[in-house]
Amino acid sequence: MAQSGPVILVDDDPDDERMLQDVLTELGVKNPLVYFSDTDEALAYLVATSQRPFLIFSDVNMPKRSGIEFKRLIDQHPELRVKSIPFVFFSTAANRHAVNEAYQEMTVQGFFTKPASFHELVNTIRIIVNYWELCHHPND
Repeated sequence: MAQSGPVILVDDDPDDERMLQDVLTELGVKNPLVYFSDTDEALAYLVATSQRPFLIFSDVNMPKRSGIEFKRLIDQHPELRVKSIPFVFFSTAANRHAVNEAYQEMTVQGFFTKPASFHELVNTIRIIVNYWELCHHPND
């Protein structure tokens, strides 16, 4: 897996960028955080970059194109499919329809609700990052 690659956050709320950066710093994660407030910008970056991102966190409810639609475009793009970037939905909304759609219609590696407290957020991100640090990956 791309252990040193960037952590990608796709979320229209800039407060979430600051919060995730604070969490990654507290956890001692050295991977840079690359933030996009728009799925189109994120997709263009993923296609253009030669880096292999460590992990993508994406909100579901986004302006223009939803996180679900964003993930579908990644799955349909041959070069991005080969990169096999772990993709996790991280959203305030986790309705049954969105969760079912994410797991049944695309390759998603997790669907999490954003915790209410910073302490819970640290614990959730720690678990996700630790899992992907240990996981075998086709790009190893």
